[in-house]
Amino acid sequence: MPDHMDDKGHVFFRDVYPFVDVPRVGSINDREVAENLSKIYITDTTLRDGQQGWRVFTVNECEEIFQLLADLGGAVKSTEVFLYTSRDREVVKRLLSYGYEFPEVVGWIRATRSDLQLVLDSRLEEAVVLTSISDYHITHKFNSTREEAVRRYLEVIELALSHGVAVKASLEDITRADLYGLVVPFVRKLLDLSEKYSVPVKLKICDTLGVGLPFHEAPLPRGVPAIIKALRAAGVKQEHMEFHGHNDFGLVVANHLAAWFYGAASANCTLLGIGERAGNCPLEVMAVHYVGMKNSSDINLKTLPRIPEVFEKMGYRVAEHYPIIGRNAFKTKAGIHADGIMKNPEVYLPFDPMKVLGKPYSIAVTPYAGRSAIILWMRNHLGRDVSKDDERLTAVYREIVEHFDKTGRTEPLTDEETAEFVRKYFPELFKH
Repeated sequence: MPDHMDDKGHVFFRDVYPFVDVPRVGSINDREVAENLSKIYITDTTLRDGQQGWRVFTVNECEEIFQLLADLGGAVKSTEVFLYTSRDREVVKRLLSYGYEFPEVVGWIRATRSDLQLVLDSRLEEAVVLTSISDYHITHKFNSTREEAVRRYLEVIELALSHGVAVKASLEDITRADLYGLVVPFVRKLLDLSEKYSVPVKLKICDTLGVGLPFHEAPLPRGVPAIIKALRAAGVKQEHMEFHGHNDFGLVVANHLAAWFYGAASANCTLLGIGERAGNCPLEVMAVHYVGMKNSSDINLKTLPRIPEVFEKMGYRVAEHYPIIGRNAFKTKAGIHADGIMKNPEVYLPFDPMKVLGKPYSIAVTPYAGRSAIILWMRNHLGRDVSKDDERLTAVYREIVEHFDKTGRTEPLTDEETAEFVRKYFPELFKH
């Protein structure tokens, strides 16, 4: 009998849906993909792409965000920072003073000598160097030739390596680039420099406009798997490949997962997905997938509910229906869902949010929630169960429906309002 089948022949896929933890990918027959997923990790760019896409953070806010990332655990390997203003440089000093191994503080610069000097002055050990790689950028942004752009990139990168600074070449707009005519020859030159100086050169694979496609069959230039496999074939190690996507077409998480599956070790994300235009890949969503794919405990998912608390204090409004950490993520309003959860939470919950996130599921009472929602509300808030056939329960539900009809109300009842309706018919449950 399979592990996921009970003695009555019912199949629950316990190896994939343990409920006490996030869903797993399951057994992967492709040995190469399984090996890829064993090496994945996360990097952050909230203090760089997130900051430029929303608003400037204060020094103290940067520290608070950095502490969140550190509390998530060793799976978040690094965080990118700007170095251009005195405030930026003060942030770097503060973050380095924590002495954390992870996340490592990594500079982000353009491919200029003056920018590189900022990295050297800050004593950072690694820098992301912008190496825009599509002809759209080289021709229209830089008014340059391919040869001149590559020469300029290599000059700064070699100088960085000669000072012992590890480089991550940011291949901006790769999903609109000539992969074999420009990208791969450039990457091979980078690998030669890395070997010459015995200093790592990594790649940041940027789907800058969010036009990438996550499907194996999607051809170049848009196919993310095709790009990753081509760069691996060119000699780039998995651990030196990072994918950085944008969400313009709503595929950012899918593209990051595809990058993991096909051989890029790192997913470069921001907290809450804040970033340029439609945003970046949400780190908290990838953190859940990370656990599900790697079966690893080196990330503390109970830190995730603190993320909206920190950002809402900063004035950011987290969408109610935001995955994993939105207020509605584990809130039931529909009567059929409430009835299912009342019988067994696994019916309408992919995992136990209390065990995984330290965040309980909740109930919102509306005219469509039915008596089951009221029972669940009483169970959660009063610690008591009542029978669905209890006439007092029917009376509570009837009054709630009448309240919505008479007032024209559209929002669910608050917990305090629900308590008043319940108290009228179950006063004994409120006595301490």
